[in-house]
Amino acid sequence: MTPYPEPVNLADYEALARERLDPGAWGYLAGGADDEITLAENVAAFRRLRLLPRVLVDVSRVEAATTLFGDRVSFPVLLAPTAFQTLAHPDGELATARAASVAGTIGVVSTMSSYPLEEVARAAAGPKWFQLYCYRDRQVTRRLVQRAEAAGYRAICLTVDLPRVGHRERDLRNHFVLPPEVRPRNFAEFLDLEGGSQQAFFEYIQALVDPSLTWEAVDWLRGETQLPVLVKGILRPDDARRAVEHGASGVIVSNHGGRQLDGVPATIEALPAVVEAVGGRVPVLLDGGIRRGTDVLKAIALGAGAVLVGRPYVWGLAVAGEAGVRRVLDLLRAEVELALALAGCPTLAQVARDLVIGGSPAGS
Repeated sequence: MTPYPEPVNLADYEALARERLDPGAWGYLAGGADDEITLAENVAAFRRLRLLPRVLVDVSRVEAATTLFGDRVSFPVLLAPTAFQTLAHPDGELATARAASVAGTIGVVSTMSSYPLEEVARAAAGPKWFQLYCYRDRQVTRRLVQRAEAAGYRAICLTVDLPRVGHRERDLRNHFVLPPEVRPRNFAEFLDLEGGSQQAFFEYIQALVDPSLTWEAVDWLRGETQLPVLVKGILRPDDARRAVEHGASGVIVSNHGGRQLDGVPATIEALPAVVEAVGGRVPVLLDGGIRRGTDVLKAIALGAGAVLVGRPYVWGLAVAGEAGVRRVLDLLRAEVELALALAGCPTLAQVARDLVIGGSPAGS
């Protein structure tokens, strides 16, 4: 058998992961909502932006590190929360957490992780954040927050763009259901995950989703925890302002990876107006469409304090477990450092708005 060539970029890992994953698992992890317009635009919008580098700048040393809520990260790329990672590899979130720690960055653990949040926390030697939904049953939400605090998580990312689950046609065509061994282990104290049927599990989760959620939920959550609360799922500048007014410690520009409302802007298009609305009061982060170090550079230039990458590290996980995630992060960090040097920016602080041509604020 001809050996696979060593992947040299994130796209190579995507191609290898597609070959190795079951079609149903691939569709679930890779797919988006409806016609997947937003899914494609998250990537395409970065490619429409151009960089205007400075020359004759001393870049003999380049420093890509930054600090978020007191924690140093080696480069401005975090690992976005992704559900059910054991679909990609048996070690799932444990491998991802270990890889994030080795890379010197922060992994954000999904409420729908395949391993209990405590077990994932023990696998991560470095700082970690927890992604949370505010459920109809606030006691369930409260319990998850208490467990995250006790396990040493450093921040809560409250996802606010899922009042109902998006229409994901790939899953319908594939008749996708979770394999019996893949379950949301964080709900084991609320639901019989082993003896109960998958239908019972889905009905339980659907019943927890609260379509009546309002900004009151942010106020409530802030009263439940001393951890920083970042509001994830912001696309509009007025919503960004309201998040800050309700005490959010940070804002994450996100369209749920194109998995919710199809046809919304790419996150990099929405970023400038959100940054302007926030006015430096809290950090603004971005996820969606990051595939190159130059994408990271463009997001930083347009005002992001850092970005989160999702699908690419899952492709690394599918190909080679923890080593694959580490390799994806190593490739991306090398690209970020090279992009900084070639752009004439020895540090992130020197990445300015005039580095990017295009990117006028959406919704402004």
